Amino acid sequence: MDILNKFLSEGKTQFHLVNEAKSYLSGYGFELLDMNSAWQLKQGGRYMVAPYSSMLIAFIKGNDSGDIRLAAAHTDFPMLKLKPNPELKRKNYLQANVEPYGGLIVSTWFDRPLGLAGKVISKGKDAFNPESVFIDSSKPVFVIPNLAPHLKKDSGTKDIDIQKELIPLTGCAKEDTTDFLMQYISELAGVNKDDILDYDLYLYVWGSPVTVGINDEFLCAPRIDNISSVSAITEALAQCKNQDNTLIGAFFDNEEIGSRSKQGADSLLLKEIIDRITDNKVYFGKAFNISLDVAHATHPNYPEKSDITNDIMLGSGVVLKTSASQRYVTDSEAGAVITALCNENNIKLQKQVNRSGMAGGQTLGPIMSSYLPVKSVDMGLPMLAMHSAGELICRSDYIELKKLLIAYYEYQTSKLI
Repeated sequence: MDILNKFLSEGKTQFHLVNEAKSYLSGYGFELLDMNSAWQLKQGGRYMVAPYSSMLIAFIKGNDSGDIRLAAAHTDFPMLKLKPNPELKRKNYLQANVEPYGGLIVSTWFDRPLGLAGKVISKGKDAFNPESVFIDSSKPVFVIPNLAPHLKKDSGTKDIDIQKELIPLTGCAKEDTTDFLMQYISELAGVNKDDILDYDLYLYVWGSPVTVGINDEFLCAPRIDNISSVSAITEALAQCKNQDNTLIGAFFDNEEIGSRSKQGADSLLLKEIIDRITDNKVYFGKAFNISLDVAHATHPNYPEKSDITNDIMLGSGVVLKTSASQRYVTDSEAGAVITALCNENNIKLQKQVNRSGMAGGQTLGPIMSSYLPVKSVDMGLPMLAMHSAGELICRSDYIELKKLLIAYYEYQTSKLI
């Protein structure tokens, strides 16, 4: 759990999370490659490539007759993004104009300490080569105060007006206060304020992961969706000793907003990288993909929101997600592989379907299958409070997930099914 806690604490944005994964993997011998250079790969070699600052592909090169074992997750999570021209000075208060990124539960963001982190782009040697730097306030600098119930009518029945009510407070104004936020950002970035060209900056929920429960079963933290999957894949890949199969961990950005970006899963970049790893040798039928994201656990206060015969419980193991509509990519053949792996390695497994009539979510699996037509499953950790500012998982389920990924990467066979 130490690596998960570190990733949760330090992965304030998708950029910081990818940096944490790169740093961890480099400690296990993974060499950073350049997409714009020729690759000289050797069997058993450990490599990683980061085409963009919020995306990472790490892999161990196997032999030409081995299988390809792929596991994928996303690096982003619901946040509040700082808009251009963000500074507001109203009623003697300093505020910032923001917009939601992803499907956050808006009400959970009130009255919480919020930090500021992300990427700042400043003037470089020429227009096509700007400088980029990651920043982190390393302290809470914003808060969104709730309105007292005494001042509300019909409290709890009205939708939240995001543009009006979700404006964070950052200080008290003075008469001569100007450019307060851009000045602060320039100081964090170590650049002149006038040299800042653009930024991708986010407000994040401040606070460390907390163990919860009379028996310390649970972990409560922001950003568990989907840092938990990134952490588990990273740990499993680092620990693997299999040199016959090609083992890949793929981490994409922008899943929370549809994956349609150059650094998202709905891009041909992964296929291009796999073609380079395998020297364009045919891998259809010898590859398998686990798409990892969190899964909806049955909520004890809302059991009617789950399927009537397939309860998903915290503490009962990893979840294999299926859907007749293929919103989850798992089919019977691929699902059988995972079930067999779990049975052989005493790994707790649960199988989830959505309640009929409820569409549920969709993650990376179906998107990746559109350009990597190989056997695939959607899986994840069971979770409560998904997309809340404080999400909840069971600590033992994370251990089961790591066990499964190690067994998956290490399994020695010429063909999975």
